[in-house]
Amino acid sequence: MFVVKVINLNDLEKRSFYSFVALYLSSSLVFVLLSGFWYYSAQKNALENETYYKLEHFADRLSGLIINAHMMGEKLILPTTEEFEYQLIRVDEKTEYKVGYYEKKDAKVLVTDAPRKHLNIAYVVVSTKNYFKNLHELQLYVLGMMSLVFMFIGIVLIFLSRLFMRPIRTRIEQIESFIQDVSHELNTPITALKMSASRAIKKEVYDKKILTNISISTKQLETIYNSLTYLNFSKSTEASQELEVETIIRRVVNYYSELSSAKEIKVDVELESFLLTGIESRIELLFSNLLSNAIKYSMPETTITITLKDGVFTIKDEGVGIAKEKLEAIFELYKRDSQIAGGFGVGLNIVKQICDEYKIEVSVKSELGVGSEFRLAFA
Repeated sequence: MFVVKVINLNDLEKRSFYSFVALYLSSSLVFVLLSGFWYYSAQKNALENETYYKLEHFADRLSGLIINAHMMGEKLILPTTEEFEYQLIRVDEKTEYKVGYYEKKDAKVLVTDAPRKHLNIAYVVVSTKNYFKNLHELQLYVLGMMSLVFMFIGIVLIFLSRLFMRPIRTRIEQIESFIQDVSHELNTPITALKMSASRAIKKEVYDKKILTNISISTKQLETIYNSLTYLNFSKSTEASQELEVETIIRRVVNYYSELSSAKEIKVDVELESFLLTGIESRIELLFSNLLSNAIKYSMPETTITITLKDGVFTIKDEGVGIAKEKLEAIFELYKRDSQIAGGFGVGLNIVKQICDEYKIEVSVKSELGVGSEFRLAFA
């Protein structure tokens, strides 16, 4: 019996694991039992037929010797055998045997009247106990094979359970980390809102700095909300329409102007008119995530350059940059390359999803300590 030790699993993982084990073992047990029963039945029938034909063949041989001895007037010489026991019943003998094939006293018995009373012999009785001996060996063999198969299934279960639990463990760790990051991300603007509101109430004068802090914090919350909404409700009921990309980008830049100004980041914009058919909220979310990421990972007093020319959008920052070996993974869900700034690893994944949806080619170039450049090719 195999016991799989489950270590450091939460309740959800344990329920999933034990459900998998129960389903796997029960279905495997049914399969093994049915296969074993089918094999045993087939082999038992084969053994039964083999025993019958052997008894019949030996009985016919004896009958032939009896008839031949009688016809030739020779002495009857009977063969010796360790496999069968036999008995010749004379015509004048009383016997309980009847012609046929049946079981009697743990033996298989065949009774035939093939001698036709030659040499005054009415019946030949042939019996063997080997059938039950072989049947017992067959039972042990089938049980042994079923046990070995079930043990093998248990070994496979250990292997499969590790494969089964690995993605669940990984996903749960990602979700737990995601929840912690979201909690942290929400805590920052919420705390800023509380402090700004508290200062405003105490001062009873709503100065520009306080209102700016409130506005920035509110927009941070809205950005988080929009990202989470897209991830959970990406099937939008909005209809696609022809959009002016330049207008959307300028609106996004203006939206984040307070946040960029707070970090003393200059945003240079050079845009051409470009039309794109799509859902406005998603296209806006696309540029919003790229710009918010650029601001988040840029150092103070740096420049973010945004261009839209010939159907190609680029956004270049002078931020912390991304290591070359990590570039391929930055679009994965919950993947965070840097712990310098906040975030919870969904922004670039949303960018990739939207680009895939609208057949936009996205690429990135980056260098640690120099900055990153994202390029979207619409045409």
